[in-house]
Amino acid sequence: MNHFFRIIVLTLGGLIANTVIAASLSSDAQERGINSTCASYLGQIEESYKLDGLNITFAHTSDPSLYPSLHLSSKKYNNGTSIFSATLSPDGEYCYVSTVHVTQVNTQNCNDITMLKVAEDPTVNVTIYADGDYSIITPENNIYQLILVNNGENSCTLTESRMMWPGR
Repeated sequence: MNHFFRIIVLTLGGLIANTVIAASLSSDAQERGINSTCASYLGQIEESYKLDGLNITFAHTSDPSLYPSLHLSSKKYNNGTSIFSATLSPDGEYCYVSTVHVTQVNTQNCNDITMLKVAEDPTVNVTIYADGDYSIITPENNIYQLILVNNGENSCTLTESRMMWPGR
């Protein structure tokens, strides 16, 4: 039993040492020493998505500037929750970015949200599955995809995914 307890403590300690919870994703990334180009992109993403919830970063323990890092931000609102995730992959002076942004809305249904998205950009392509339980919205330029899952009369989960190859 004592040996089992030690293994659990060591495993949790290793995970905690490799994870940091910080005030902002970009400041955490800089503290952890991730690639400077990737840290710069993360700062821009953080600002554009207005990320200011609970933040967690996973980075390589010995050389974080050479390996991909994972950055998460969660926030609770009065009408739902939001979870943002970014994976930053350095490649010399370049940085490749993939993001997933999940939002749970408890005051609006997916049909209303879809109509707002179409009114915002009439060129988006909307594909509906399973009698309206699932929808995929894709803009003409394919820069993201938005999956909407109908959770009830006034509840919808939105998952936006993007892959960016911004370069230097």
